[in-house]
Amino acid sequence: MATERDRPYSAFRYLVDLGGGTDGAKAGFQEVTGLGVEITMQEYRAGNERLNAPIKIPGLYKATDISLKRGVLGALDLTEWLNQVRRGENARRNITIELQGEDGQTAMTWKLKNAQPMKYTGPSLNGKGTDVAIEELGLAVEDIEFE
Repeated sequence: MATERDRPYSAFRYLVDLGGGTDGAKAGFQEVTGLGVEITMQEYRAGNERLNAPIKIPGLYKATDISLKRGVLGALDLTEWLNQVRRGENARRNITIELQGEDGQTAMTWKLKNAQPMKYTGPSLNGKGTDVAIEELGLAVEDIEFE
């Protein structure tokens, strides 16, 4: 459902749905990074090939790990999800990230399949600082669909 236009979309208007909707402060992430796919290329050269160089054949692909950052709200939803993985429970979720245009319409969608937390980083605390306390959740993703 990507909407093509002549000028690029801004990167600051997006929605993240972890399975509980996109409303409220708990769904308000400051930053989403790592959206991508890597394809492993295999090199092959037949023994009777005249060229002295291999050809490249696409092999397996993998979705890269995703990082979500948000201000600390005192909500335990992210750490509870992480604890499900720590207890050996099936904590896989399908997550949707929507980039929006200025009019609020969806410009592009990334669907993260079977995502589960693999890393949590709490805020850096400093008695002299004025920064907002930021928590980060690292997600392992099995596949990404682009719409």
